[in-house]
Amino acid sequence: MKIVIMGCGRVGATLAGLLDAEGHNITVLDLDSYSFRRLPAGFKGKALVGNGIDEDALRKAGIEQADAFFAITQGDNRNILASQIAKHTFNVKRVICRIYDPLRQELYESLGLESISPTVIFADILKKKLEG
Repeated sequence: MKIVIMGCGRVGATLAGLLDAEGHNITVLDLDSYSFRRLPAGFKGKALVGNGIDEDALRKAGIEQADAFFAITQGDNRNILASQIAKHTFNVKRVICRIYDPLRQELYESLGLESISPTVIFADILKKKLEG
């Protein structure tokens, strides 16, 4: 699969490495080239400096041929906007967005944006640890 990942923090770099190791065609897009140091040795994908809410940067990343797009920067607003662009402008089949704010995540999920809130996931893990 052709996959574009916006954000090369710890999660983005780890995800890129996992998917690359499985043979997927990966492009990672980040505002800061220094972030690419997190990519694993032997990473065969592309690493591009650019803003995931900029349509030209997304085109350079190959969004028009992408099967999937992940928006996993630290900013909820950028992730939401980039996901909407990928989904509605470029018709990417699978768009997954990280949203830290649980209330916003619920709202956008109800509007059809496939999203994950690490805040909710981690709180649930902690609760289960306490109970278990």
